Amino acid sequence: MGFKERGYITIEELREKGFLPPEERFKKGPVVIIECPEEIPCDICVHACPNKAISMDVIYGLPRVDWDKCTGCGVCVGYCPGLAIFVVDISKPDKAYVTLPYEFLPEPQVGREAILLDREGRPVGKGRIARVWSYRKTWVVTVEVPHDKAMDVRAIRIEEEHD
Repeated sequence: MGFKERGYITIEELREKGFLPPEERFKKGPVVIIECPEEIPCDICVHACPNKAISMDVIYGLPRVDWDKCTGCGVCVGYCPGLAIFVVDISKPDKAYVTLPYEFLPEPQVGREAILLDREGRPVGKGRIARVWSYRKTWVVTVEVPHDKAMDVRAIRIEEEHD
């Protein structure tokens, strides 16, 4: 079964399509991972990148990242209408960070705990929100995650606080 039938792309499929940076690039700091396997007419990420690290041959092609140009700034995360762009930072030995889009309530708050969700929406642990900014009603949230979950976490759920 492929990603279209399943509803999400796997790490193996990302690797096969060349969407994952080389291991050496991960060691340098935050880097973008674009999980957009469908050839649809969209090139917003190309124009959003301030470093011109994302390119496409044609508007309906797949985005490609120049790993040497990507600084992991996360600007493209908020721009993507498909919520398919993430930034992963596994360069620190004691913690990892994942930057992801978030379009739910309650509003994410720095320091707050979040339930970490994998590509299938299954809980895989808890993490602390480290940074939040927004672009056109999409929050871009950086969450501290366990090192071994950095390539799995692709969403968060924030529990409502009750008095």
